[in-house]
Amino acid sequence: MHNTRSIFQREIRGFFNSPMAYIFLVIFSIFNGYFFTSTFFLYNQSDLRSLFSIVPMVYLIFIPAISMGLIARENNIGTMETIATLPIKTPEFVLGKYFAAVVLILLGLLATVIHFITLVKFGTKIDYGALFTGYIGLALVGSMYASIGIFASSITDNQVVAFIIGVFIVLLFFLMGFFLPLVPTNLAGIVQYISVDYHYSNISRGVIDSRNIVYFLSVIGFFLIMTVQSLESRRWS
Repeated sequence: MHNTRSIFQREIRGFFNSPMAYIFLVIFSIFNGYFFTSTFFLYNQSDLRSLFSIVPMVYLIFIPAISMGLIARENNIGTMETIATLPIKTPEFVLGKYFAAVVLILLGLLATVIHFITLVKFGTKIDYGALFTGYIGLALVGSMYASIGIFASSITDNQVVAFIIGVFIVLLFFLMGFFLPLVPTNLAGIVQYISVDYHYSNISRGVIDSRNIVYFLSVIGFFLIMTVQSLESRRWS
C-alpha cells in the first residue's frame, strides 16, 4: 500500500501543479451549472433530477479527458521504463493512478453541492434519501468510467488516441440501453444488464440493490485487471 500511496500522491500533485485539475473542475462545474439553471429557471423544475441526468452525460467526455494521460503520458516520455526498474508492483502502480483520477472526479461532484444549497435557499423540499443515493450512483459511474479511461491510456502512447478509445468504450456502456429494441428477446436481459444507465437509474431512484453494486464493482475490477495485464504485456514485449 505504501507504493500505491506514493503513486497516488505523485499523481495528485501532478494534477494540481498543472492547470489540468483546475480546468477540469471549472469547466465541469460550468457545464453542470448551465444545465441545472436552465431547467431550474426555464422549466421551473426545482429539484436535483436534472443534475443527476446531466452529470453522466458530461462524464462521457470529461472522464476520458482526465484519464487519457495517466499512463499514455508515461509511455510517451519514457518514464515507464524507469518505473519498471523500481520495486513497484504493476497493480500498485495502476491503483495509485486510478485512485488519483477518482479523487479528482469526486472533487468535481463536491462542487455540485452548490446546487443543493441553492434549492435549500429557495425552500425546496429535499428528498434526502434520493439525494444520497443519487450521489452514490454518480460516484460509482464516475469510478467505472475512470477504470475504462485508465485502461484506454494503458494500451497506447498517444493521449489523443487514449481519449478516443476511452470515449468509445464508455459510449458503448452508456448507449447499451438504447439498443434494447434492436436485439432479440432472448438477449434483451443481457444487454440490459450491461447497460450502465439501467443500474444507475435504479440507484438514483433511491433503490440500492446489491446487484447494481456488484455490476459497478465488477466492471471496475475487470478494467483495472485488464490495465495491469496490458502493462505487463508491454513490459515483457
